[in-house]
Amino acid sequence: MNADQARQLLERALDEAREAIGSAASLEDLEAARRGFGGKRSPVSQVNESIKSLAPEDRPVVGKAVSAYNAALGDLVDARRDELQVSARDAARVRDAIDLTEGGHGRRRGHLHVVTQVQRELEDVFVGLGFQVAEGPEVETDWYNFEALNMPPAHPARSMWDTLYVRLGRPEQVMLRTHTSPVQIRVMETRKPPIYTVMPGRAYRKETLDARHSPVFHQIEGLVVDRGITFGDMAGTIEAFTRAYFGPDKTSRLRPSFFPFTEPSAEFEVTCTFCDGAGCSVCSRTGWIELGGCGMVDPNVLRAVDIDPEEYSGFAFGFGLDRMAMDRHDIDHIKTFFEDDVRVLEQF
Repeated sequence: MNADQARQLLERALDEAREAIGSAASLEDLEAARRGFGGKRSPVSQVNESIKSLAPEDRPVVGKAVSAYNAALGDLVDARRDELQVSARDAARVRDAIDLTEGGHGRRRGHLHVVTQVQRELEDVFVGLGFQVAEGPEVETDWYNFEALNMPPAHPARSMWDTLYVRLGRPEQVMLRTHTSPVQIRVMETRKPPIYTVMPGRAYRKETLDARHSPVFHQIEGLVVDRGITFGDMAGTIEAFTRAYFGPDKTSRLRPSFFPFTEPSAEFEVTCTFCDGAGCSVCSRTGWIELGGCGMVDPNVLRAVDIDPEEYSGFAFGFGLDRMAMDRHDIDHIKTFFEDDVRVLEQF
């Protein structure tokens, strides 16, 4: 055997090995192919034995060919082994899978929590009005939670929020957000007007648990920033939302109020859902139920996010999702949402 014959033998053997390894159906078949093309009785073994009988100048050439053959064979075996192992894992996963949809325990499948249902429904209402949905972190910095919302350090308005601080960074600089308003700042930082966004989410305050207050609660807020936005646009949006969510026979009204990040500010009420405006004990005989706060975005808030208040104006509003669910389903205590009593939750 000369050098040319040796190289031709290795080339033919590698072609045959490629076909045999590619068709190996199991790891056992693969190992048999590896031994057949790389073992003691394989073509490469024959070539290896013949090297000593070659001319001295041919030995390095054939030696390199043998090394290249062994490397190529090893790559083919490794690649096929990976494919077979993946196939084996997939087959085992299918074989060992447990069908969790089958019965046997006598229990029905669960559904979304009632507060989540209310949130999804409200999101659909506002998306229908042309709003986008945005979210933000629940652990916030003082800048987003207070300062950018026109409440600098030591501002008396901060006492309106019983803040839960986090032991992170400088004292009283990181907190569990007290409202979803920080998301408004984040939206205005990253988007240019026009902005039409609603922001649902969880908020936290150091409040004593009672029938309508909880340290953990859910809010949804809306923000509009555009040219020529007026107080009338805000009132019309709230009225449109009220009728879309509560029904065409319900309406809304505004009462003067104060919030540090809006001016002028108002609280909005809707027709009592229990007495349809006739007056009952729930609405204190007024025919109205307070739903949330609203107002025109304060110019200082716009300046904090580099939006020119001379060019743009806007309004914001917000209300509690938990109270919406309580009013709709006649639930008398907010803790009902956190007790995880299946007997109660499966009713909604």
